[in-house]
Amino acid sequence: MSGAIDLSEKLSSFSSHWSPHTVTQFNDCDVMVVKVKGEFVWHKHDDTDDFFLVLKGLLDIQLPSRSVRDRCT
Repeated sequence: MSGAIDLSEKLSSFSSHWSPHTVTQFNDCDVMVVKVKGEFVWHKHDDTDDFFLVLKGLLDIQLPSRSVRDRCT
């Protein structure tokens, strides 16, 4: 990683939804930002772990065993 990344700035550089953009790498992992809108069918990636950070809005994730809600204004 080559220094601080302004995630809000990166998000403002595109307008499309559901199209992840890689902004850096950390410990051989891609750090990506994405704009989401509406409903998206839950799925999994067997070879990756996902981390979700909400910068603005509401994110509800329906997992098979529980629901997770995160809100940021």
